[in-house]
Amino acid sequence: MTALVFTLGFVVIHHTSFAQFSSSTYSSLGVGVFNNSGLTQNQGMGGMGISFGNSYSVNHVNPAISVKNAAFGFQAALNYNQLSAATEASSEKLDGGGLSYVAMSFPVVPRRFTMGLGLNQLTGVDYNITVNSAVTNTELTSQNIIEGRGGLSQVYLQSGFQVYKGLSLGLEGAYTFGSTIRSNQLDLLDEEMNSVGISSEYYERLTFSDITFKGGVYYAQPLGEEKYLNMGAIYQVFGDINGKEFAKMGESGQASIPNSPGDVIADNVSGSVFLPNKIGYGVTYEKINKFAIGLEAQFQDFTEYRGFNATEGNLGNAYKLSLGGQYIPDAFSLGSVFSRSTFRAGLEYEQLPFLLNDNQIDDIGINFGTSIPVYSLSLLNVAVKLGTRGTVNDGLVRENYFKVSLGISINDNSWFYKKVFE
Repeated sequence: MTALVFTLGFVVIHHTSFAQFSSSTYSSLGVGVFNNSGLTQNQGMGGMGISFGNSYSVNHVNPAISVKNAAFGFQAALNYNQLSAATEASSEKLDGGGLSYVAMSFPVVPRRFTMGLGLNQLTGVDYNITVNSAVTNTELTSQNIIEGRGGLSQVYLQSGFQVYKGLSLGLEGAYTFGSTIRSNQLDLLDEEMNSVGISSEYYERLTFSDITFKGGVYYAQPLGEEKYLNMGAIYQVFGDINGKEFAKMGESGQASIPNSPGDVIADNVSGSVFLPNKIGYGVTYEKINKFAIGLEAQFQDFTEYRGFNATEGNLGNAYKLSLGGQYIPDAFSLGSVFSRSTFRAGLEYEQLPFLLNDNQIDDIGINFGTSIPVYSLSLLNVAVKLGTRGTVNDGLVRENYFKVSLGISINDNSWFYKKVFE
């Protein structure tokens, strides 16, 4: 399958409009492309969030930093993606968007113990590839239309608590669920590209549900008046993700229907995929209410990855480096919204786990973002990323993309004062 997907040919990538953070030919491998960039404010800094956060934004990257949320916080965001995919022979453009995430944070004991919950996408599968090949000793052409969609999502509950001045720990438990749907439609075409004979289709649906965990630690070392060296680390435990497989061969349009004519290969057979654990750490230098700059790294060893029923995935080591920062002109300005806004920028480099034709696929991006005060403690969050993924060498695909995340942070601490007015 891998050799077929990345053979030179006409490449089209199809975008699904709901909850997809990325479309990519490379999401045809494994369980898709992982989302390692956090929420909108993290994305504006190159995905930083292991060693940095603030009291006005929910931190899903490192649950230990959630203790900074001294007010109730609600965040949600939409995304828009535009991508140009190219081989040595052809190119195609697409765009689309959808819901990115929903997150909440609730300070049980302000700056001591905080709870949070949310919905976030862990991986994305979204591609549509067409490969035309000549049929030996005939004038016919075989056309394979290979499609995939879906991914894994998480509903999570997290907590952060301060164990010592400047030191906090965090724990997150997540119900990880979702499905990946892949199909391969085969047609025989004559010289005029008209269909000949019966079109056949292979359809596969993997449905997953399991529990995963993440732990985090955060420490802020004072360096002077309102200056800190922030250090953080996370460890995310995946392991075997249980699921079921349905697979069938049939005529086009029939393979996805359980009771239609065709050959059922797997009828909701139980199994699992093994996802490697992830470790991350970082350091940030911060001057409170003025600026912050930091460097973070994340690692996953996908040589340990096993597909459904222990099949090998031909994947390698994956890691991500983030260099980013933010700046606030004047956090206490009364007359200028611009001065109270937060401006962010960052660089993001990922070595993806995909090994194809002796090429390790990488992803490089530059990020920008801002948080604009809109009412009291609430913010309008924007993040933009320009990036490139892959290569056109050796029959592979290079993807140049543009992403926008538009979100809102609604913060309210009025419930602290409720009894004062009763």
